[in-house]
Amino acid sequence: MSVLEKIRPTERPAPVKRPRRRITDEDGRRVRTWELALRYLLLVAVLALTVGPFLWQLSTSLKGPTEDIYSSTPKFLPSHPTLHNYDRVAETIPVWDYAFNSLKVAGANVVTNCVGSALAGYALARMRYRGRRVATLVFILAMLVPVESIIIAQFTTMRELGLNNTLIGVVLPACVSAMNVLLMRNAFLNLPYEIEEAAFVDGANAWQRFLRIALPSVKGTLAVVAIFAFMGAWDDFLWPLIVLSDPSKFTLTIGLNYLHGTFANDERLVAAGTIIAVAPLIILFACLQRYFFRGVGEGAVKG
Repeated sequence: MSVLEKIRPTERPAPVKRPRRRITDEDGRRVRTWELALRYLLLVAVLALTVGPFLWQLSTSLKGPTEDIYSSTPKFLPSHPTLHNYDRVAETIPVWDYAFNSLKVAGANVVTNCVGSALAGYALARMRYRGRRVATLVFILAMLVPVESIIIAQFTTMRELGLNNTLIGVVLPACVSAMNVLLMRNAFLNLPYEIEEAAFVDGANAWQRFLRIALPSVKGTLAVVAIFAFMGAWDDFLWPLIVLSDPSKFTLTIGLNYLHGTFANDERLVAAGTIIAVAPLIILFACLQRYFFRGVGEGAVKG
């Protein structure tokens, strides 16, 4: 070691201060810690209110007959999980036949709503003809009419057509929903007119523009229509109860009502039937969720 090194102390570099990590939202604005904590608390509260009853029904359906579901301190997790309650549901009522009837009604409702709403929405949004605004106003007014006020007229119409006590009579009144037509109309309105004009110059007719340009651009809204149509048909109880009288043609909602009336004190059985009814909706949403969250504003073309 040299003399200078002995005299001059070793200089250490100053510590580098790292910038504090800032929490920002999607727009780049700073979010305070207490605001972020409040948002998460609200999300947890909403999650508990929405998902909590379903989880409780699932837990109840898995509890055995020896477990007390009315204890003063409720137990969420079953001590001895079992699937025997689901077997009892199938033994009590023909639940799979009812589910198949509901599946046929819901599937037909999805097809008719997707096809009819897409055609009507495209006609209202993209075609030029006299009375287009009046037609749009009629669809808006149709949403304001309560179903209960026209259900007697619908029943008499189905009876005159000979469709009473048939699954077609269940599907027909809701085959095209006014709300779905307006959703598709708003989606088609977001498409730039220049694209269709270019296709028209190239010689494409109205059907070609609809099938090859407009419809592929609104897949997200079409998925929203499919989910709404399936949920509306699958969960419908009042209209099938009025139209159907043959037990072999009952839908799942009516069949589960008989289950609840017969075994009103056995909540395990009712909970198992509820899970059977909700499971197809969860599966459908899981398959279409990536299209669902695109929303009705998907029609804009990104370039």
